[in-house]
Amino acid sequence: MLLGGVHKTTHEGINLRGDINVCIVGDPSCAKSQFLKYTASIVPRSVYTSGKSSSAAGLTATVAKEPETGEFCIEAGALMLADNGICCIDEFDKMDIKDQVAIHEAMEQQTISITKAGIQATLNARTSILAAANPVGGRYDKSKPLKYNVNLPPAILSRFDLVYVMIDDPDELTDYHIAHHIVRVHQKHEAALSPEFTTVQLKRYIAYAKTLKPKLSPEARKLLVESYVALRRGDTTPGTRVAYRMTVRQLEALIRLSEAIARSHLETLVKPSHVLLAVRLLKTSVISVESGDIDLSEYQDANGDNMDNADDAENPVNGDEDQQNGSAEPAPATAADNGAAAPKLVISEEEYDRITQALVLRLRQHEETVNKDSSELPGMRQKELIRWYIDQQNEKKKYTSQEQVKLDIKKLRAIIESLVCKEGHLIVLSNEQEAAEGEEPRRRDERILAVAPNYVIE
Repeated sequence: MLLGGVHKTTHEGINLRGDINVCIVGDPSCAKSQFLKYTASIVPRSVYTSGKSSSAAGLTATVAKEPETGEFCIEAGALMLADNGICCIDEFDKMDIKDQVAIHEAMEQQTISITKAGIQATLNARTSILAAANPVGGRYDKSKPLKYNVNLPPAILSRFDLVYVMIDDPDELTDYHIAHHIVRVHQKHEAALSPEFTTVQLKRYIAYAKTLKPKLSPEARKLLVESYVALRRGDTTPGTRVAYRMTVRQLEALIRLSEAIARSHLETLVKPSHVLLAVRLLKTSVISVESGDIDLSEYQDANGDNMDNADDAENPVNGDEDQQNGSAEPAPATAADNGAAAPKLVISEEEYDRITQALVLRLRQHEETVNKDSSELPGMRQKELIRWYIDQQNEKKKYTSQEQVKLDIKKLRAIIESLVCKEGHLIVLSNEQEAAEGEEPRRRDERILAVAPNYVIE
C-alpha cells in the first residue's frame, strides 16, 4: 500500500488509479489505530482522521464564503489534503451512511466533484485510503462471513483492494511475547527497540521505489487473466464463503498489487511470482476467516438402519452412467451391523454450506419445471437428488476411487437429514394417492423433498 501501483491514462482520457485501498477489521485492542498513526507518520502528505467526528464535507470539500471579499471559495477536506499520500480513517464503521457515500467517487475515480453556490469543479483526490473498523457486537464471529461482521455496505467493501481481519484469540506463546515487549518498552523506552532499518532509511527506500514504473510481462498478463477467471468461478460456486462478490475491480486490484510487489523488489517488470503473491493476498483477504466443523454423526446413525440395507437396484448411484464411469457401488454396510462403533462423520462448515446450496438450487429448479404440470408433486425424490449430485461431481472428475463415492453418499444422506430435522430448510412432501392405497412407509431414499417456503438463498 505504501508503494502503490502505476497510475495510467487511457486513450479516452480516463484515469486508472494506482493507489491501493485497505480496510482493517478487528477486535478491540488489536492496535489498529497504532497501525494507522504509524502509517501516517512515515508517508508524506498523509492525514489521520476519525470517522465518527468527520462529516462528508470534512472528508471531501466544501464551499465557504470569504469573509473579506464575500466571494465563494473551496475549502479542502481530508481526502484533498492527502493528495498523493494516504488518508487514514479510524472508526470507519461509525460513519453515517451519507458520509460514507460521499467518498465513493474519491475511492474509485480519485476525484471530487462539487456543484455548489455557482461553483462547479472537479478536484483531484489521488489518495490511498487506510480504514479501520470494529466488528458488529464488539467481537468478530468467525462462523459468519465478513459482510455479517462489519457494518459496511457492499459498495464500500468492493472498493477496498484488501480487507484484513485481526482477531484477538488467546494464545499463551503470543500473549507472552506481546506482554514481554510492552513491559520492556515501558521499562527501557527507546533502548528496548532495535529495528534493523531506521525510519529515515525506510522513507528513502519507499520514495525511490515509487519512482519505478513496472510493466506487465506476457507471462504475468496470462497468469492474471487465469487467476481472475478462477476467482470468478469460485464466487459463483454455491456455498462459497467470500467477503464480497468478485468483480472487475478485483482484477484491477490484482494488477495494482502485482505492480506494488514489483516495486518493493525494485523490479521494472512484473513477473509471475509477483502475480502469485498478489493472488494469495487477495484470496486471504476475501475468503472467510474460519469455518467451524459440523458433526453429523447422529444423522448418520439415523440413516443407517433405513438406507444401508437397500437393494442394489434402488441405490441412487447404481445408474448406467455411473457404472460406465466405474465410480458406483452399493452403499457400504454400517459399522453397527458389524458390531463395531460407527466412526464420527465430521465435515467443515464451508463444505456443508456448499452442498446445501447446491441441493437447494437443484430442488428450486425442479420445482419451477414441474409447476407447469399440476399432477406432479413440486418435489424430488431423495435418491434422484443424490444421484444428480454424484453425477455432477463425476463430470468434474472429482472421484478417483469408489470409496470417495461411498463417502459422498454418506455425507449427502446425513446433510439432507440435518436439513430436514434440524435446520428446517427442506420439507418432506406426502403423496395422498400412495397414502390412500395403503402403501408401507417408504425408506428415506424414496421420500419426496422440497425447499421450505421461508428459506431464502443468499
